[in-house]
Amino acid sequence: MEALDQTLSALADPTRRRIVARLAQGSATVSQLVDCFELTQPTISSHLKVLERSGLISRGRVAQTRPCRLEPARLESLAAWLGQLRSIYQDNYNRLDDVLAELQSQTKPTKS
Repeated sequence: MEALDQTLSALADPTRRRIVARLAQGSATVSQLVDCFELTQPTISSHLKVLERSGLISRGRVAQTRPCRLEPARLESLAAWLGQLRSIYQDNYNRLDDVLAELQSQTKPTKS
């Protein structure tokens, strides 16, 4: 559950969500992200550190650049957790539909 907590915490910030969305399109360097978001390099680097610690991204090294890329495993874990919740709620809604249908059938006037 700690990994899920880290993922949710990292994604709580709208800028980090936008960075993740950008990296879903492909790898990017810090400079490219700075240009995309019109934020300072230290600000982008700070967000990237949080994303990297949470396991959502990784950073490599190519010559003098450190391209960032999305690590889908954490997003897949989050999607699985959300899927479990969706299943629970769907079961609850289905039971509610059954109860409502039963109540409606009991309150319909009978034709005489």
